[in-house]
Order: sequence, then C-alpha cells, then structure tokens
Amino acid sequence: MNRRLLLTALSLATLLGCGDDLNSPRGSREAFVGAFTLHLLAELSPRAPVVTTLNHGDRVEIVDRRRRFVKVRARGGEEGWADGYLLFDSEQMGRMRRLAIHARQLPSQGKATVYDHLNVHTAPNRTAPSFFQLREGMEVDVLAHRLEARSRYEPPADDEDVFPKPLYLTAPDAPLPAAGADDWTLIRLPDGRAGWALTRLLTMAIPDEVAQYAEGHRIVAYFPLAAVADDGQVKHHWLWTTLSGGLKPYEFDSFRIFVWNLRRHRYETAYIERNVVGYYPVEVEPAGETTGPRAPKFSLLIRDKDDGQLYRRTYELSGYRVRMLEKALWEPQPDPDSPKLVVQTGPHAHDGGILPNLKQKVRNWLQ
Repeated sequence: MNRRLLLTALSLATLLGCGDDLNSPRGSREAFVGAFTLHLLAELSPRAPVVTTLNHGDRVEIVDRRRRFVKVRARGGEEGWADGYLLFDSEQMGRMRRLAIHARQLPSQGKATVYDHLNVHTAPNRTAPSFFQLREGMEVDVLAHRLEARSRYEPPADDEDVFPKPLYLTAPDAPLPAAGADDWTLIRLPDGRAGWALTRLLTMAIPDEVAQYAEGHRIVAYFPLAAVADDGQVKHHWLWTTLSGGLKPYEFDSFRIFVWNLRRHRYETAYIERNVVGYYPVEVEPAGETTGPRAPKFSLLIRDKDDGQLYRRTYELSGYRVRMLEKALWEPQPDPDSPKLVVQTGPHAHDGGILPNLKQKVRNWLQ
C-alpha cells in the first residue's frame, strides 16, 4: 500500500470513527430522554441534589461531557448531570418508532399481565433504559421471545440489535451462555409502543378455570378457538402452548386443546402433544370468522424430530375431535414490509452538518 493510499484509508477510518453518538466528545447538541424518568443532578455525584425530573421523550441540549456522563439543559432552562446511556439521539428515537411499526405487524400470541410494577426496556438488557412501567392488572400483547446473555448494556448499533431475532434460527440444543442468560419478551403496549420485559415476570391472562390445568408448566401462548353457550354462560374451546423447565432456545414443548363439555359442564382435554420443539408464531383461524358455519383451524411451527426440519402443521377442531390437515415444510421468507433505516424528518430532526453527510457518502461508497 503506497503512502497516499494509506493516508486516504486512515482519513476514512477517522471519519467513520468520529461517531455522532451521545458518547463522542463533541460540543452541544440535542438529545432525548430515553428512560421512563430521568433525574438531573446538580453535580456529578450520586448524592447530589436533584435539579429536575424529566420524562421519556423530553428534548434536552447537551452542554458538557465527562466520559459517559453528560450535563444537559432542559427546555425550561434547568441544567444538571445524567448518565449519557439514558439519553437517545434522533436516530435512536427513530429506532424505537420503527420497533413499534415492526411490532404492529407481528401476530399476538395472547395477552399477558403483571402482579407488580414491571419495567419495559428499549432493548433486551436489564440495564437498558426503561421507558415505561407496567402496573398491576395492565394487559399487553405478547409478540416474541429472545434469549440474551447478561452483559453490560451498550447502546444498539442498528435495528438488528433491538428487533426480535426468531428463536427458530437457534439450534434447539444450543448451550446457554456460561455467565447466565435472561428470557425476554417483546410486548406491545396499549398505546401501540413496543419494548422488552423479563418473561418470568409476565403472566399470560388466560382464565384461571383453564390455567389451573397447566400442571406447573409455563403458558407461553393461548387462543380461543370457538365460543359455546351453556345455560346462559359463554365458554370457549382453547388452544394453548406451554414450556416446561428453565430457559430453552425455543418457545414451547407441548400444546393442548381444551374443550367445554356441554353435557358434563366442565373443561376436558380433546388433544395433547408433548415433547415437541415449537416456535412462534402460532396462527389461529377461529370459528365464525367467515360466512357460514366452519370448524376452527390452527397451525404451529414445529421442528421435526427425525430430520430436524421446520414444518408448519395445520389442524382442525371439528366438534371435540382434532385432526391434522397438513404438514408442510417451512422456510422463513423475507418480509418486504419490514421497517428499514429511514432518515427522520419533522420537528425533532437533527441536522448534524457536513460531517454526518460526508460520513454517509463514505459508507455508501464502501458498500
């Protein structure tokens, strides 16, 4: 490599390395509160008095930096110190919006609730910013799972670090990290936002008269298949999937069909299959969704024990009888509607000047 080419490469590396993120040692710029609440401290000390408290999404201006800590000015003029990892730039705020768009496309695997306050994080990490707090009795949609090693939180580099990676991409016998791992659930909040919560603190909101038959297994998905009237009460036939034991690199290992027996006035098991390796999404076509009487159908993504391939099994519930309609080899297809990296526009857009534009041109050239 000649001297001119070497200098050019070093210049490009310098441009790409001069990050425009919140941890770069640059001058004032705007940022947004990523955490649910953020206390601004008068001094860079945990015992310093609180100047003011900001909420998720509030805009601030960074006026000073010391390592990962930043001094910011709120819109009201108050200034104080905070952890820079709890602040987002415009791109990170845009990533949260894209996660919500992505989550909107995912089918719900059932409602979940909590029995105590539970933090919802921007990424599947215990120390990632918490932008929302679930309260007792609040219900959310369960969308996806993700196993993550316990590690120090680092702000995500791109959408892939925040979007759910399907567990079917992981080998079913893959070992867990030696340092331990957590099972995270991607949830959709009532207002449409999406975030990550610890799975073990969520409880699926299936009725207790059905959940009591779980036999100590964790219910991970459930669906009403059909409604039946019994002496003025409305009961349902149910499909649920469960997982036994601890953390597993798949979503469920058993599924069951419960039906309401009109003659005996109680729930009974119409079908059960154990020792499977199953994954989200479970898809259901309940009775009554189309014109005329029809039997409810459901399909599950299960890895075959013999050849290790993924198959989409489709079943039908006819009366109290369950029969398989189809077993088709399944391969994930690219989603043309999945959110892409976009340039944020509007009142919160940030024009970083000539350097970010030059960096983008260099990245495009290198690609």
